[in-house]
Amino acid sequence: MAKDGTNRGGAQIGAGRKPKALAEKIANGNPGGRKLKMLDLGRDASDLEGSDMPPVKEFMKEAQRSGLDLCAEEVFNETYLWLKKLGCEELISTRMLDEYAMSVARWIQCEMAISQFGFLAKHPTTGAAIPSPYVAMAQSFMKQINQSWYHIYQIVKENCTRTIQSNDPRDDMMERLLTQKPWK
Repeated sequence: MAKDGTNRGGAQIGAGRKPKALAEKIANGNPGGRKLKMLDLGRDASDLEGSDMPPVKEFMKEAQRSGLDLCAEEVFNETYLWLKKLGCEELISTRMLDEYAMSVARWIQCEMAISQFGFLAKHPTTGAAIPSPYVAMAQSFMKQINQSWYHIYQIVKENCTRTIQSNDPRDDMMERLLTQKPWK
């Protein structure tokens, strides 16, 4: 606590060196010699049962004011299938996936609005040109996407025994943006 009574400084969330991936520690022969933190299922692999994909929430399927469908369901499904392929689907809560999918869908909406309306808008009272509010919203959603993705990816990286390839579900995000139907 500072002299003026306010809390400042101290440890910051997310600061410091990020832990190495579990697969990397195993591949290097556990150079630190510490016991590796591995996911313990508490039962034999033969007892494991397959699980279906959790249902997508209704608000992620809603048609938007523009008449287009929100692509959050598609992002949710792609990300969940990627997690399932890595065997980490139970480590990530559906709420975290919902947050990520909605942020991606809203970012795509903002980018489509920028493509349609441009980078400038008209001030409501003076009529002067101002920066489009969609640009700031798109930046805000991109920040949310990155924060939630880094959180998801860090959990996967720390707990996945396989090496994670570049088949990241975000790789085709720009392709999805470019293939969306234009607004009417």
